[in-house]
Amino acid sequence: MRTTMRATRLLCATALISLMAAAHAAPQYVAAGTPLPRFHLLKEGSHRYLRYLQAADSNTPLDIWQRDIRFDGKRVQIRQRWDATGKAPSVKWLDSSFEAGSLRPLTHTRITEKDGKKTVEGFAFAPDRITGLPDLPNNTQKALSVASPEPVFNFEADMELLQTLPLADGYEAQLVLYHPGGPAAPARYTFRVSGSEAIAGPAGPVDCWVVTTDYNQPGTVSKFWFARTTQLMVRQESRMPDGRLLIKALID
Repeated sequence: MRTTMRATRLLCATALISLMAAAHAAPQYVAAGTPLPRFHLLKEGSHRYLRYLQAADSNTPLDIWQRDIRFDGKRVQIRQRWDATGKAPSVKWLDSSFEAGSLRPLTHTRITEKDGKKTVEGFAFAPDRITGLPDLPNNTQKALSVASPEPVFNFEADMELLQTLPLADGYEAQLVLYHPGGPAAPARYTFRVSGSEAIAGPAGPVDCWVVTTDYNQPGTVSKFWFARTTQLMVRQESRMPDGRLLIKALID
């Protein structure tokens, strides 16, 4: 009898451990509009990244990418500037507004100057739809109307969004993201903390969380390195279809 009771208890304990492990492994859905656990890590200031393509024996610079964060009462403003290199330099400005505390997107504008042509795009986010800003002069996306079954996050601010999540060993987050004006519909994406690693940063080695995602394309992996203390993104690597590696590296 005692042997049977011990076996039963062991089976129950094993089942409980399995259930707890399964619950821990399940991605945590982060709804747009809910308070973000580590929003306090998002600080005002500017950071620059170098984007470049790495092949077996070469590195090709693409652009310098600046991101500026400002707080304005109950809103957060994230402005970006992309200065492209190459034979046909171009400049792109992004200006996005969000609800403070949740990074729920409110508006987003994108202005691109290339080959002597200026393209203006503007968007407004609502809980169930993304539309073109009707009063933005020369808005080429004025007629846009994309339905979303659930509130979305702005894909253009994924770095800041991931920075505000409770990154830890084994943590997984599921987020609904939409790239304003892009061809893909709003969709859920899963980001997982796969471990930690020390990598080179602008001022020396940085102890980082390593976050991975396949962007809903099985067989592909993109990796992010977020500093464990500030959760600021230090580096990102994504494999391109032609085999080259796209790298975004913090330079200041």
